[in-house]
Amino acid sequence: MGRTGPTVPAGLGGPARRADRAAVRRPATTDPEPDGEPDGRLGTEPGGETGREPGPSAGAPPRGVRKRTAAAAVLAPAAVMLALGLWGLDRGTMWRDESATLQVARRSLPEIWHLLGTIDAVHGLYYLLMHAVLAVRDDELALRVPSVLATAATAALVAAIGCRLARPRVGLWAGLLYATTPFVSHYAQEGRSYALVATGAALATWLLIRAVEHPSYGRWTGYGVAVGVTALLHEFAILLLAAHGLTLLLSRVAWRTWRGWGCAASAAALALLPLALFSQGQSGQVSWIRTPGPEEAEALLRAFAGPGDTVLTGTLLLAAVALLAPRPRTGALPLGAVALPLALVPPVLLYAAAQWQPLFLDRYLLFGLAGVPLLAAAGADRVLELLPLPPRGRWAVAAAGVAVVAGAFAGQLPEQERERLPASRGDELARTASVVGRLARPGDAVLFLPLHERRVALAYPRDFTGLRDLTLRRSPAASGTLFGEEVPAAELRARLARLPASARVWVVSDTNAGDRWIRSQRAEHAKTTVLGELYREESSVFVRGGAVSLYVRR
Repeated sequence: MGRTGPTVPAGLGGPARRADRAAVRRPATTDPEPDGEPDGRLGTEPGGETGREPGPSAGAPPRGVRKRTAAAAVLAPAAVMLALGLWGLDRGTMWRDESATLQVARRSLPEIWHLLGTIDAVHGLYYLLMHAVLAVRDDELALRVPSVLATAATAALVAAIGCRLARPRVGLWAGLLYATTPFVSHYAQEGRSYALVATGAALATWLLIRAVEHPSYGRWTGYGVAVGVTALLHEFAILLLAAHGLTLLLSRVAWRTWRGWGCAASAAALALLPLALFSQGQSGQVSWIRTPGPEEAEALLRAFAGPGDTVLTGTLLLAAVALLAPRPRTGALPLGAVALPLALVPPVLLYAAAQWQPLFLDRYLLFGLAGVPLLAAAGADRVLELLPLPPRGRWAVAAAGVAVVAGAFAGQLPEQERERLPASRGDELARTASVVGRLARPGDAVLFLPLHERRVALAYPRDFTGLRDLTLRRSPAASGTLFGEEVPAAELRARLARLPASARVWVVSDTNAGDRWIRSQRAEHAKTTVLGELYREESSVFVRGGAVSLYVRR
């Protein structure tokens, strides 16, 4: 709730009044030190002195040392996350979602605007950002670097929150736990918006803490802007407001805090409203998502708390300690009241809503993961408080915690290595394109089945040089679509008939779609029917997620 001292009119700040004001502001339980260290106190209880360490005058580090300690606790996780993000960043291939980012970001601004009117409006802000990035360097590495940098920033923000609400070693452990989570590494190396959304959510949480501690129009405005921009990057980030609302409720903040937060939250929601209403008309693009069940809930739990049973159990036990035996409140907001809603509220709300309109995907909820390492680190710190450690043992304790995190990372190293393989994604477009480039000859024709498999040629156009696209009527950029517009079956039949008798047709197909789905799509089924009447399949090469088949005239 921030500083609660009485307001002193200008000109009335005499010595006695200043002394009264200082006395009101003294308790460490409502005014943390700048580095987040609770002024040497570990377990002070209301009305008692139990669990007190020696104060600053009895051997606690000076304020300058504490500031440097907190800075190191914030920077170390960022450096670790940056190194992990750059490790294996070039997988040698994009997958389908990344290819959408690349081919849209390469378009001109009018072409991007045209596209957003028909599809993918929810990713519009991200596409505009990546358009600027690819103007500097246009390749797969540049496509992923913003996600790497964003995730490093998120690790630093998680650590900063831990330092502010607890102490530097809690922030250090929380930031490192976040950085070494395989689920985080996955989206740190993906050219999509989810890592940036996580950064925006962590920043908004940090700004919320600062605004509650020291309310002002500027701080609440900054918080509202952070939430609004994050929600514009991905609509479901607006669920962050529900988490923060529960945080304030659990913290029993004053009415003026509710007023400031309400104004900022309303402004962020109003900023998102036009996009939310407009994107309803494009909801068909996520119609493939199924209604979630226990399997999806468990998968999200393992993504947040660790895929392995050992790490998962340890994380949950430490989080339980943090919640059942919380640290004494050292700031405006208790750590548990910030971390638990962040990790729990968005998944629960989206899971419940998805029972009526299926929209539950783990990547949509990456921004809530930060709450889990904060709870785990706070629980570990709470367990260590039971040990009789001298003041000079703090560094050893912090180092021991880092060693435990390193051990957990070593145990999950196989998962980390898998995240950096081409097989970690749904398909490998580069391998599919390379098969075409190796086998096809100039003058051959190509047909994409279904329409969206044209993404292979859009991602790797060099392998399709000299090939004729049998079904394309208007290009993706000209039609304002992701994959272009195709000719009807009658025109396809005419184009096939005009090909020389010796002409070869290469069919690039998405094996994830399946024959049953193809038959259910009228246009795609018509393509296969016409092709089968005039040509026969001679050979096929299968790659992960796709196939390249050679057809010759009957």
